[in-house]
Amino acid sequence: MDARGAWQMNEPSPLFDPTVPSMARIYDYCLGGKDNFAADREAADRILQVLPNVRQIARENREFLGRAVRFLAEAGIRQFLDIGTGLPTQQNVHEVALGIAPDARTVYVDNDPIVLVHARALLADNCQTVVVDGDLRAPRELLARTEVRAHLDFDRPYAIILCSVVHFVEDDQEAANSVSVLRESLPPGGALVLSHGFRGALNDDAIDIGRAIYARAHGGLNMRDQAAISEYFRGLEMVEPGLVPVELWRPSHDLDLIHNASAPGVLGAVAFAP
Repeated sequence: MDARGAWQMNEPSPLFDPTVPSMARIYDYCLGGKDNFAADREAADRILQVLPNVRQIARENREFLGRAVRFLAEAGIRQFLDIGTGLPTQQNVHEVALGIAPDARTVYVDNDPIVLVHARALLADNCQTVVVDGDLRAPRELLARTEVRAHLDFDRPYAIILCSVVHFVEDDQEAANSVSVLRESLPPGGALVLSHGFRGALNDDAIDIGRAIYARAHGGLNMRDQAAISEYFRGLEMVEPGLVPVELWRPSHDLDLIHNASAPGVLGAVAFAP
């Protein structure tokens, strides 16, 4: 069996329809991955027509995730709950965390059957990391799952990771309620890592095209403004530099760029529960 999954991408599987695009596989294609099909590439190419730098945005978001996990592991966090994990790629949460803290434990959560197959195959020999079928939109059920509670001690600080997933919950109230339940579950010293699509100066026509593409992938899309994204951190204490474009969150090297506050992209932050 290939370490990347229990089946090869060119073999048929009853778990999916390769003619229907998948949010996880679209993201994989944007990151330069190979675990995608023609339908995913076609959908991503349509997104590129309205947001030409989407590949760069995807890479910057992934790099933000790595820096945030590294920061938290160095700060003493040893437990990570990654919701909407997507297909395994380079520098996954458990890899970054274990590189700093050999006792770190990670739970990956996704509801895409292909993601689950890949992740379980990749992590078959890793007893400190588990994969759970779950949905951001059902946070109470997720937190109550036996597999999650058996792997994480909710009385000790842990990090909830919501990287580029909340914007796929189209309804504002549903998104706010889901994040609120998760946020309020954090014990003192726990943390929230969240990144979210920022619409900036994108016009309504471009947003509608994106929504139509992700609707075909059985998802929604809501690129929110900075004020709405900030609300997801209500009651938490953001670490510097606060909620910023992900490429500006504690970059590992000096950036020679002039930031355009109206440019669409992804905003992200890390915050602790007091």
